[in-house]
Amino acid sequence: MEAAGQSGAAMEAAAEGSEAVLCVKPAVHVYRLPPRASNRGAAEWQLEQPAWSGRMRVTARGSVAFIKLEDKSTGELFAQAPVEQFPGIAVESVTDSSRYFVIRVEDGNGRRAFIGVGFVDRGDAFDFNVALQDHFRWVKQQSELARQAENPEQGPKLDLGFKEGQTIKLNIANMKKKEGASGTTRPRPVAPAGLSLLPPPPGGKLPSGEHPSSLSNPTQLPRTPITDSLLSWPQPTAAPSVTTSDVWGDFATASGSASTQTNTGWVQF
Repeated sequence: MEAAGQSGAAMEAAAEGSEAVLCVKPAVHVYRLPPRASNRGAAEWQLEQPAWSGRMRVTARGSVAFIKLEDKSTGELFAQAPVEQFPGIAVESVTDSSRYFVIRVEDGNGRRAFIGVGFVDRGDAFDFNVALQDHFRWVKQQSELARQAENPEQGPKLDLGFKEGQTIKLNIANMKKKEGASGTTRPRPVAPAGLSLLPPPPGGKLPSGEHPSSLSNPTQLPRTPITDSLLSWPQPTAAPSVTTSDVWGDFATASGSASTQTNTGWVQF
């Protein structure tokens, strides 16, 4: 995440015209290349005897990247290779190793030369390669954005029309109105003879001349032996009503009737 943030800041600085640092590697070796037409390999470079050793600093100004070989102690510039395209002729990988590259250096007066560069650590070679790839990917994106800004009509247009023979399918099963939903009325019940039934009168009163069906004969209980025996028991006779003006008459009657309970015919349990 930190490396990505530094790379983004470097690209913003390069866009503003100032020199941005893309990558710094403390240990690199420089080798003289033998005459060879193409398909160079590092095995022929006399790797045990480098011509120069120092550090590498990769910078960018605008769309151009610069590979700078500097002295470790003083920072004096030994050689510089401007890179306008990657991969390209300015930086080439060898065929037999991922730690070695062939770069084209310039002296500023138009003179050019090819030299071999090798990294001590394989991870440093990977970082060098990725730094150049990220820079030129950013350059490509910037050029595309600038071209779209100049000609906005040339950008891709969104076509929402139907192609020839294209169809769509709609599911309207859930769009049917449910029975009893708002805006619909239920049909009134109809009598068997085709006559509409009237609602009951207010207050729950029945019209004159009509009687509820619940006032019919009471339901007859089935006759069982237990019921017959209970009905055959002698029933108590009603006590004669006593009319008196004495307020204590009820108590006297109750006490007098209690003595006659044994003659009423009730069975005591």
